[in-house]
Amino acid sequence: MAAPALVALAHGSRDPRSAATIDALVAEVRAQRPDLRIEAAFLDLSKPSFPTVVDRLVKAGYDEIVVVPLLLTEAYHAKVDVPSAIAEVGAKHPAVKIRATAILGLEACFLEVLDERLRTALSAQRVRELDALVLAAAGSSDPLANQAVARLARIWGSHHKLPVTAAYASSAPPATGEAVRAFRAEGRRHIAVASLFLAPGSLVDRAAELAYEAGAVAVSAPLGAHPEVARTVLARYAVGAVELVPV
Repeated sequence: MAAPALVALAHGSRDPRSAATIDALVAEVRAQRPDLRIEAAFLDLSKPSFPTVVDRLVKAGYDEIVVVPLLLTEAYHAKVDVPSAIAEVGAKHPAVKIRATAILGLEACFLEVLDERLRTALSAQRVRELDALVLAAAGSSDPLANQAVARLARIWGSHHKLPVTAAYASSAPPATGEAVRAFRAEGRRHIAVASLFLAPGSLVDRAAELAYEAGAVAVSAPLGAHPEVARTVLARYAVGAVELVPV
């Protein structure tokens, strides 16, 4: 009996770099688990759509599917869009067991990925010292989602023994530029920004632009197709696959 298929479900973007990054992440997941059927799908704006991928898997004979939402915070997409998408395909394929796992989330291991991405950015800019950090995320109208980012920022700051501010590209203050300016007003001059985004896109570009305009010395790339992110996808899948087993 085949193991359940894994669908890595991303939000989607008009920016082709975003879909390319998700595809690269899924390729990394496949490299770690070549025995599994693993597909990328998108809620909106990018292809293939989630219903298209489920149709393809059902046609291939899969009657159990585990969906891992590639979302970093529990905001609108996680609470509304994903359940709606699951309900839609479930109604179309009532004989198929489809289980959505917890979102990718903000795992502590992602701090190691942030550090790696930031070291690369600092090396490119030939920066050797820092006196403040900004953790830039998408931002949400859901305060709990923003609080989760702020909590991760505090953990990251305590690890580096540096002041850290969480900043947001939309929906909540402060913006990255505001966060950098606040540190500069305190006399700090070596301020770097880490991008707590899964993939590139217009929000990431805008956050970086505002940060550099305000005087940041470096801005890192998003998490991307890192092996730690892929391992987290597989950890979510493992839980979802167990939950499909009848008790």
